[in-house]
Amino acid sequence: MSDEISFDDFLKVDVRVGKVVEAEEFPEARKPAYKMRIDFGSEIGIKKTSAQITKHYTPESLVGKLVMAVVNFPPRQIGPVRSEVLTLGAPDEEGEVVLLTPDKDVPVGGRLY
Repeated sequence: MSDEISFDDFLKVDVRVGKVVEAEEFPEARKPAYKMRIDFGSEIGIKKTSAQITKHYTPESLVGKLVMAVVNFPPRQIGPVRSEVLTLGAPDEEGEVVLLTPDKDVPVGGRLY
């Protein structure tokens, strides 16, 4: 378990619902990954990211999928891709990433609370 944080610390992390609008192979990545563009609605817009999620997903299966992502981390350069958000997932029993997704259809841009 991580160190205890305050509720105010939690509120600083801006986690939003986004919809994947593009996904493609990322052959330049050190580990197998996809490049994605995710729509977070009119307030935030479309953001780029990459994710090591090739075990359970194909680019085609990602397009249209709702995902959860941290939108207020500073951008990070990952090879030729400037990653603007951190897409969230949890490990399966083999340590492979399974994306965190809402279990109902919700509007893009909605904030986790």
